[in-house]
Amino acid sequence: MDKVKWGIMSTAGIGATKVIPAMQNSKHCDIQAIASLSLEKAKALATKLTIPRTFGSYEELLNCAEIDAVYIPLPNHLHVPWSIKALEAGKHVLCEKPIALSAPEAQKLLDASEKHPNLKIMEAFMYRHHPQWQKARELAASGKIGSLQTIQSFFSYYNTDPANIRNMANIGGGGLMDIGCYTISLARFIFGAEPQKVCGLMEYDPQLGVDRLTSAILDFSRGTSTFTCSTQLAPYQRVNIFGTRGRIEIEIPVNAPPDQPCRLWCQTQDQTEEISFPICDQYTLQGDLFSKAILNDTDVPTPLEDAVANMKVIDAIVQSATSGVWVYSDGDK
Repeated sequence: MDKVKWGIMSTAGIGATKVIPAMQNSKHCDIQAIASLSLEKAKALATKLTIPRTFGSYEELLNCAEIDAVYIPLPNHLHVPWSIKALEAGKHVLCEKPIALSAPEAQKLLDASEKHPNLKIMEAFMYRHHPQWQKARELAASGKIGSLQTIQSFFSYYNTDPANIRNMANIGGGGLMDIGCYTISLARFIFGAEPQKVCGLMEYDPQLGVDRLTSAILDFSRGTSTFTCSTQLAPYQRVNIFGTRGRIEIEIPVNAPPDQPCRLWCQTQDQTEEISFPICDQYTLQGDLFSKAILNDTDVPTPLEDAVANMKVIDAIVQSATSGVWVYSDGDK
């Protein structure tokens, strides 16, 4: 067997427009089914994307013996319960970020996954698999820019639609959960460590109740990372990685386009090198890497422990913003 038979849980936009088409173009993914609470929606998307089977409930999909793995792009508050149900049904799980609503909930999923050691589970931080991030990490670790000192990240878009799940506070909406999770993840990825303490500042939309502007400082002891994320600013994203002798700038750090080359710049002293990466789809790469882990029974690229660690930082930032003081990543002040 050289392909994994996949089922998709929900007709969410990210799946319909990005993930499913990308996985259909992969080497090791076979999209066999899609499920929705509305069978009509499932059938409509299945027809559009040429998916063979449809189900009118998630339970039906999980009960299908022909499905090996599921991709879960459900709203944030449903990630953990349905991931656990999928594991209990014998399915491998690729679940969208953020993995949970809190670190304790993420730990609950990790604990549940340990009862199923033969099944793979991973949080879908697709950006990490793009060659530009593999190269950035390599450059930072090699000493090319000297000693790594600080990372600055910015990620924003504008969305005030109250019907959008990103603007629903009770199901895990808000800028920090939706896009701030990336800026935290990438800092941990480049430093290869966890922040010791954090300081956060959050501004909430008075009607929607979600954070619309969040900034934070992550103290890694040997360096720092600062970021701002917003759901109500002009769309923009950029990452700068600074060392004692140079700098790495990533042009499109998160939403790397699948139809054009990506670039980063490595500046050292008076020289700036532009590195261009061939066209690729990071969602295709993610699907293939996860599927290969299933087929070869090897470790997934990013273990679930990493997802728990990312949630701990998110929790600490919220706690800091609420209390007005620095918070250690284990929750202590």
